[in-house]
Amino acid sequence: MVLLTRKAEFSSAHYYWNDAWSQQENEKVFGKCANRNGHGHNYTLEVTVAGEIDPVSGFVVDLKALKDVIEREVIQVYDHRHLNLEVPEFRTAIPTTENIAIAIWKRLERKIVGARLQRVRVYEMPDLFADYCGER
Repeated sequence: MVLLTRKAEFSSAHYYWNDAWSQQENEKVFGKCANRNGHGHNYTLEVTVAGEIDPVSGFVVDLKALKDVIEREVIQVYDHRHLNLEVPEFRTAIPTTENIAIAIWKRLERKIVGARLQRVRVYEMPDLFADYCGER
């Protein structure tokens, strides 16, 4: 078995808010991230697939096809969007980095042809505003 990883980047805005809590509880738990106006991050996405090498093509998966799936299913949906307001899965889930990774997995897992989704890794790219939220 061979593992291949494709990397992509996107920028999104979000805020953290639990509707079941009071404003005070949200602010206590999420701090500045509870600001309903939101704030933005630049994210790096790594998608790893696993499979056997095709003896004819030499591919585990066509990397152009994998790039196209990532572009269509993730980048076009998340890039330059306010996750809470514009992306359906975050109408009911807080768009933490963990939940973003889970949502991306769900978007990709049945769309990759010829290989099995092995790992989705999402992290914030370091920048001047990286600790705005006190992100972990």
